[in-house]
Amino acid sequence: MTNEPLLLTPGPLTTSKATKEAMLRDWGSRDAAFIELTARICRKLESIAGVSEGSHICVPVQGSGTFAVEATIDTLVSKRGKVLVLINGAYGGRIAKICEINGRAYTVLETDENTPTDPNQVAAGLAADPDITHVVAVHCETTSGILNPISEIAAVVAAAGRSLIIDAMSSFGALPLNVDEVPCAAIVASSNKCLEGVPGVGFAIIEKEALAASKSNATSLSLDLYDQWQALEQTGQWRFTPPTHVLAALDQALIQHEAEGGVEGRGARYRKNCQVLTSGMRELGFKTYLSDTLQAPIIVTFHLPEDKSFDFGQFYDKLQARGFTIYPGKLTKADSFRMGCIGNLTDTDMENAVAAVAAVINELGVVSL
Repeated sequence: MTNEPLLLTPGPLTTSKATKEAMLRDWGSRDAAFIELTARICRKLESIAGVSEGSHICVPVQGSGTFAVEATIDTLVSKRGKVLVLINGAYGGRIAKICEINGRAYTVLETDENTPTDPNQVAAGLAADPDITHVVAVHCETTSGILNPISEIAAVVAAAGRSLIIDAMSSFGALPLNVDEVPCAAIVASSNKCLEGVPGVGFAIIEKEALAASKSNATSLSLDLYDQWQALEQTGQWRFTPPTHVLAALDQALIQHEAEGGVEGRGARYRKNCQVLTSGMRELGFKTYLSDTLQAPIIVTFHLPEDKSFDFGQFYDKLQARGFTIYPGKLTKADSFRMGCIGNLTDTDMENAVAAVAAVINELGVVSL
């Protein structure tokens, strides 16, 4: 075990040595080499999203994934627009807060954290409210790890003549999401999830027609993706200081993503990780929050043991001392903790994590799980 713990979290994640080493070089943000690096990253991200014939274009933005989500909503939704926010976890709730703060009219369709969004309810909501212009959906809601039926949601949104924005933060690069098959105005993600880069840059892959029509929508200078797009189109340069080292790491991470077999290869490894983790934890007696049919191979939520000997703070610290960092639960209706399956991890790492959990609960004297 190295001195650096493995991150079984929803992000930031464990990264490869090559990705870390890519950050050892300093870049001039106006240099031709860096301009080409940005363009190369954008082309690769568009390819992962299945963009063909220039239907969509990638616009990067500094900051975390939430920065990119807010930038996309603020850019694409006009001040006269109205958003239907689909919520079954904290990240859907955060999108509603973005709409509120940015002064965009919105309504919500909310289900329990263990219940996927029902496309029929989406269709009914759109039929009942003609003022709705956009729907925002979270593909994989990492509050619980649930996978929402994004293809079916996209179909009903398109049939209703509205625009769909997909928060694909925890799915992009590992789960299939093709703009030719899933009609949408935008897919939003970041560098530090399934692409296995480091935090610091988000991006939106936006329908060109929608982006071209979005001038003057944004209420923020820094988060105006129309203006960012125009600058990149005209000069190849970012409007404001870009996260050069983060982008260099992402460039390297995308090389590794392609070498692994792209979305299919990356997803296969994560599915194996998830299977090893869930089966191992269940053998120990832990109960998963979601059924296997709802579980995305991204992060798994486990119920906290009822045994009075179990203390999450001690459990967390002792696991970290053994080389594994996990995440507290984020559910509103159940006490839980989460263990991620993504990042530069293998099924052997997951086996070792389960063994560490077994050792820790034994040390704590936990009998009943």
